Amino acid sequence: MITEDQSAVVAFLSDPSTHDGAPVERIETHASIVFLAGDRALKLKRAVRYDYLDFSTTERRRLMCEAEVRVNRRTAPQLYHGVIAVTREADGTLALGGTGTPVDWVVEMSRFDQEALFDRQAAQRQLDLALMRPLGVAIARFHAAAERRRDQGGAAGLAWVVDGNDAGLAEEGRDIFDAAERRRVMAATRESLEQHHDLLESRRLDGFVRECHGDLHLRNIVVIDGQPTLFDAIEFNDAIACIDVLYDLAFLLMDLEHRELTAHANAVLNGYLGVGHDLDGLALLPLFLSCRAAVRAKTGATAARLASDPAQRADQQDAARGYLAMAGRLIAPPRACLVAVGGLSGTGKSTIARALAPVLGPVPGAVIFRSDEIRKELFGVDPLERLGPEAYTADVTERVYAEALARAQRVVRAGHAAVVDAVFGRPEQRVSIERAAREAGVPFAGIWLDAPAAVLEARIGARRGDVSDADVSVVRQQLARDPGPVTWARVDASGQPTDVAREARNRLASTLGDAVR
Repeated sequence: MITEDQSAVVAFLSDPSTHDGAPVERIETHASIVFLAGDRALKLKRAVRYDYLDFSTTERRRLMCEAEVRVNRRTAPQLYHGVIAVTREADGTLALGGTGTPVDWVVEMSRFDQEALFDRQAAQRQLDLALMRPLGVAIARFHAAAERRRDQGGAAGLAWVVDGNDAGLAEEGRDIFDAAERRRVMAATRESLEQHHDLLESRRLDGFVRECHGDLHLRNIVVIDGQPTLFDAIEFNDAIACIDVLYDLAFLLMDLEHRELTAHANAVLNGYLGVGHDLDGLALLPLFLSCRAAVRAKTGATAARLASDPAQRADQQDAARGYLAMAGRLIAPPRACLVAVGGLSGTGKSTIARALAPVLGPVPGAVIFRSDEIRKELFGVDPLERLGPEAYTADVTERVYAEALARAQRVVRAGHAAVVDAVFGRPEQRVSIERAAREAGVPFAGIWLDAPAAVLEARIGARRGDVSDADVSVVRQQLARDPGPVTWARVDASGQPTDVAREARNRLASTLGDAVR
């Protein structure tokens, strides 16, 4: 509810004379008004109180403005400059940062191009896939540095979310959602919550509940100086912000999946997991994703109920129903699987692995383990740093394959899909990964990529800035060795990557069935 009259402050901040004559644009939400003028933005918190948010007094708004700057400087220090008082001067006029009595407070930010927002780029189908893995890495590093909060989250924290979803969907969506569908989704959610109670609690105790972003969707990510930058984190409610790190990530993954940007979501996930290796937590991802979709269904139903325009109301109702249907799909994911992509250097294994991963197993697809990356990691060097011959002995290669298989087993045992990208040039290496799948109780499929020697040598010779250290001499050595009988599906990799990926996907679908989406 509204607690104070801010009309004079809003009029003052809307006046170009307050901003040296610069025209003013306004962006309004239920909780704030942002005034864009010149090269800066001033964010005023509305004088409101809801069950999850309290900006009801001038002092509360000052505290929350300071908290907003603090939490957002963790990821966007170049955007958040500080807090400015709106003061009532001795002559009765209002001023920014004056000497009079503060009557309100604003957050001062740098203004950025609204077209650089990820949600706008996604809506225009212009969101750069190449930025997604760096985005995942940035989020992982942000989470790694975030304060641990064992007093929040866990089973009780997620139960609070589920209870809120259940109540909100029933009340706000009583004439929007099919009642039977709503009950099925919530029953499956509660069953999953109970099933994963101990894992949620162990992660809370182990420090995976942290002061996260809390509202990590595409509208709160912007490209600044060529880098994806998170902003507008939650400062007003610890129950929303202090959550399991994978639940924080799940909002972004769900948002991308909802926009049918599955390859983008998969790249974010792989970038994220490549930093922290939080593989066991993947067992919670279907539950986390479904809860995020249900939250959107609930808030969409509320927005539809408040809409005065009939056409807008109908659109919002349809969107809310779509999110509820999505929540139902996500809580009942397809089975896990283990896939190997093998072949000599230059066949395009990594390209095909990245193309296949988004369609394998539960959303947002398979976790990829590339032997070249694991080798560099074991030696503690940058992925693009070349290693010497001591890194390519038989013993080291055996360690690399063992580590790749161990990580893949952790993923599939958590109910997710995994792809291992390696040469697999020896029969025993292929036998080992097939055995790993059997031990984990998941279906396996192997893809073997073939291409003529001239194609391989040309591709390797043209490589620049690749993780692989293979050169033309390595390819020739591989060609001279007999790989033994190859029983995996053989795919001609000499053509265009899209054609090769399509053929590989078809071969996997015939073997793995519904594990391929």
